[in-house]
Amino acid sequence: MEEEPSAKSRSRGCTVNECQDMIQRSLRTPMVKFLKEQMKKAGCKLGDNFIKAVHCDTQIGGGYLRGEGIVVCSNHIDMQDEVNQVVIHELIHAYDECRAANLDWTNCAHHACSEIRAGHLSGDCHYKRELLRGFMKIRGHEQDCVRRRVMKSVTANPSCSETAARDAMEAVWDICFNDTKPFDRAP
Repeated sequence: MEEEPSAKSRSRGCTVNECQDMIQRSLRTPMVKFLKEQMKKAGCKLGDNFIKAVHCDTQIGGGYLRGEGIVVCSNHIDMQDEVNQVVIHELIHAYDECRAANLDWTNCAHHACSEIRAGHLSGDCHYKRELLRGFMKIRGHEQDCVRRRVMKSVTANPSCSETAARDAMEAVWDICFNDTKPFDRAP
């Protein structure tokens, strides 16, 4: 699941229709087009309604729902860049599930690995995003950000305690952080 959007977007949001229009624009961005193409090459089809705008009761930007697709929480997002970021992040989760037939979201290590990859490869932890969130370090900001966001997501998994989430993240960190598929290198 995508971490909470900024305080600004939490207070405003947009309508489901406005968000759906932003999703349609995001589908034309190079990164989203690339990820969709890679999923198709891997044998996974994305239906017309795979990515949809919804009103969410929880404070999240969006999420990937196994067997259903990607949701973008319209009431917590109000900028095109935020929609693009959620779509990219969640497409990486969808790609992970596509390429790993045995991915088990109740397994803390599996969940942590996909979150590590999504956080690292989607640009979620770009220094400009971190600065806007109020987190900034000169060195090591990206890995700190990915770790923080992985813990937030995995501890929200009912199957994972905070200790289990941390242990899982540490156990899979090197392998998953360095796994850049479908990219040649981290974008």
